[in-house]
Amino acid sequence: MYVVFHPAGENGIQHSSVMAVIEDTFHPRPLSHWHPTQVGGGRLVLLDDGLRLLMAGARRDAYSDAQIDDYTGRARRRFPWRPPLRMTVRARASGALAGTAGFGFWNNPFSPLGGTPALPAALWFFCGSPPSDMPLALGVPGHGWKAACIDATRPAALAWAPLTLPVLLANRVPALYRRIWLRVQRGLRVAEAAITALGQHWSEYTIEWRVDGARFLVDGAVVLATDRPPRGPLGFVAWVDNQWMVATPHGRFGWGLLQADAHWLDLALVRIEPF
Repeated sequence: MYVVFHPAGENGIQHSSVMAVIEDTFHPRPLSHWHPTQVGGGRLVLLDDGLRLLMAGARRDAYSDAQIDDYTGRARRRFPWRPPLRMTVRARASGALAGTAGFGFWNNPFSPLGGTPALPAALWFFCGSPPSDMPLALGVPGHGWKAACIDATRPAALAWAPLTLPVLLANRVPALYRRIWLRVQRGLRVAEAAITALGQHWSEYTIEWRVDGARFLVDGAVVLATDRPPRGPLGFVAWVDNQWMVATPHGRFGWGLLQADAHWLDLALVRIEPF
């Protein structure tokens, strides 16, 4: 049994001397801490065992999104989360997706729903379905589920901006690509690892975010570690939508929307706590 989600309830935030603590099992209803988005074919549906982010009837000519976040309406400098913290999400998914989906922290640098563009910073579990292709880390596929980290807001990343065109051209030469892109990847603080696609059984996804490093775990096993995480502040987001994106080191770029029949991402727990 399920009912369509409508925002209600207490804010569910406990305050410690270090930072706020969020814990939501979505029962009897989701915390009012979250800002809900239901656009186009996107729906938020309350299940007996969690919250379903449902995509149904999405069209190629219209953006669709089912999402919860805690940054909408805030200036980026006032996003709520900084290290040190631990995020734990219990999640499952319907299988193959048509679009993008995920959960974790980012700075909302761009959105089809509008807002002021910015350079990206994120730590999250992310999925992009074909034709999406964003191979930002050497040796990691540009689509599928991955643990991922990026911070393009730091001076080391900005220093590459004037060299964008020469780098893209040089990357088309295999002998130069690996040598150059490893340096760019470090400047952008990119770290990624492919993970097993979410299935219809619950798994637990954890991000341990410290000032000097971050670890990503799936069911207690480390799948990615980096010593160059974003500084923050960032906001939490969980979503499923129907967009695809292409951004490759070889200069191929694209964006579009997909027709999407029913698929979903379920959340049974979101906990963010001091670490």
